Amino acid sequence: MDSKRGDMIRFGYDGWRARFDDGFDSENLARVADALGVMWADSAPDSTIYVGYDTRHGSADGARLVAGILAAYGLIVKMSDAPCPTPAVAWACAQDDAAYGAVILTASERSCEYGGVLVRGFDGGPVSRDFLDEVEQAISLKPSSERGAFEECDLVGPYLEHLASLVDRGVIAARRPRIVVDAMYGSGTACLAQLLGELGCEVIEIHVEKREDFGGIHPDPRDPWADACEQAVVAHEADMGLLLDGDADRAAVVDELGNLLPARVLVPMVLGNLVMGHGAHGRVVTTLTCSACIEREAERLGCETTSVPVGFSRIYREMLDTDVIMGVEEYGGVCVPSHLKERDGLLVCLLAVEMLAKSGKSLSTMTGELESTIGCMSYARRDIRLDPAASQAFRNVLPGLNPAKLAGKAPIEVSHADGLRVQFDDDSWALVRPSRTSAVVRVYAEAATARDRDDLLSAACELVREGF
Repeated sequence: MDSKRGDMIRFGYDGWRARFDDGFDSENLARVADALGVMWADSAPDSTIYVGYDTRHGSADGARLVAGILAAYGLIVKMSDAPCPTPAVAWACAQDDAAYGAVILTASERSCEYGGVLVRGFDGGPVSRDFLDEVEQAISLKPSSERGAFEECDLVGPYLEHLASLVDRGVIAARRPRIVVDAMYGSGTACLAQLLGELGCEVIEIHVEKREDFGGIHPDPRDPWADACEQAVVAHEADMGLLLDGDADRAAVVDELGNLLPARVLVPMVLGNLVMGHGAHGRVVTTLTCSACIEREAERLGCETTSVPVGFSRIYREMLDTDVIMGVEEYGGVCVPSHLKERDGLLVCLLAVEMLAKSGKSLSTMTGELESTIGCMSYARRDIRLDPAASQAFRNVLPGLNPAKLAGKAPIEVSHADGLRVQFDDDSWALVRPSRTSAVVRVYAEAATARDRDDLLSAACELVREGF
C-alpha cells in the first residue's frame, strides 16, 4: 500500500500503510479517520463501527484517536479493549446487524517501522475501491478537533468461542498434539495458544513478550522469519508448529521435522479437511499466482476452481456468490466464507490441527502422501526493480506481448488478465505482473522441477528487460 508524501495520502487495496518516519503520524491518522467519519455518517448515520488494533508502536493510542473521531460524527463506536486479530474485528462486525464497517490499526506483516489502517465493510470483508477513492477525496488538510465517546469491549473472547465450535474438540483432545505456536509478537499472541490449550493441545508458545520492535523480525510467516519456530519444533519434539502474521489473518505450518509447509501443500491439505471432514462442496477461488497443486487437489475432490487477478478484493467479489467454499491467495492467505468473508489465520491453524488429529499420522507423512497423489511442483518469484520511466514503458508494451515460446516451450494459453500469464500443457506456467503500487515487476513461475522453474523465471525476466 502507498505511503504519504507531503499532504497526499493514497490508499492501497484495503487501506493505508506508511512508515512512521514518512507520514504515519497522529495528524495524518486523524485526517484519515475524519474522512471515514464523513463518509460513514453520510451513508449510514447512527450505525455501528468497530475499531481494533495490533501490537505495534502506537496502535492502541491510534485506535483511541480513530474511535473518538468516528464517534464525533454520531456513529456508535465499539473498540477492542486489547490488541486483537484482524479477523476477530471483522467477525464482530459481520455478526452485528447494526454494524456498517470496521477500522483496524495494523500494518500486518510489515516490519516495525510501518503503521497501517485497514478498512472493512459491514460483512467484515474489504470495502470497494470506489469507496476508498471517495475517502481519499474527502481527506482534508486539517481534521476536525471534535471527539466523541466510545465503548471498549471484548472482541476476542466471543470470536475464539466461535472458532472452537468449528472443529472436532473430541478428536483433537484424544490426539493431544504438542504444538509450537509463534504469533511473531503480533496480535495473535496468547489467542491461538489459549484456544489450542482449551481444545486439549500441549502448547509451547514463543515470541510472546511485548516487543514493539518485533525482536528484529518481520511478523511474516515465511523464511527466514520462521526459523525460530522451525528450530523450536525440533527442539521440543513437537508434532507441528503454527505461525501467524502480525495481524493473524495469515498462517503457516511447520511439520515435525522442522520444515515449513509451502502454500502448495498446506492449502490442499486444509481444502481436503473442509471437503472430506466437514462436507463442504463448491468452488475454490484462487489468484492467478497460486500453485497448480491447489487446482489439482480441488479437481480430485470434485470442486470447481475459478482464478482471478491478484488482490483479495477480487476473491471477495467471487464469494458474494454462495457456492464458494474457499478463497486463496498466493502465499497462503485463506478465506472460508461460511465462517467469514475475510482471511483468517487462526481458523487455518485449527483446521490443520484437526486434520493432523484425525489422520493419526505425522505431517511429513501426510505431505508425502499428498505429493504422491497430486504431484509436486516447484514455485518461485523474483522481483525486478525499475525506475518509474522504465516501469511505465513496460506497462505500455505489456498488452502486446505474446511469446510463441518461453524457455524453449510453446504455451497452450497466453492471458493478459493480470499482466502476462503463459500456461503450458504440463501445468507449468509463468506470470509477469507489474506492481500497482511501486516500480516493480513481479515474475512468477512454477514447474515440476526447480531447474525447469528457474528456466521459466529467467526467460520471463529477460522478457521484461527486453520490453522497455
